[in-house]
Amino acid sequence: MYCMRCEGMMVQDELIDLQESSHPMRIQAWRCVSCGNLVDPLILRHRMVQQTGALRFLAPGGLAPALVGGSKAIA
Repeated sequence: MYCMRCEGMMVQDELIDLQESSHPMRIQAWRCVSCGNLVDPLILRHRMVQQTGALRFLAPGGLAPALVGGSKAIA
């Protein structure tokens, strides 16, 4: 795998988050040996959403279809 920033070599790395949680969290990620760029599954998912243009559907007033007649509570 090659880095998206510098086209350097990426190696698989295990990241440990000691500060943000009560117990250490381990995440598998790819790290560039040249520039230090990190890529994990969540980063890849967000990049895929941005590249496909799906963010416009999530934005307020975006292209999402509006409900006809508004929304009604059903009990």
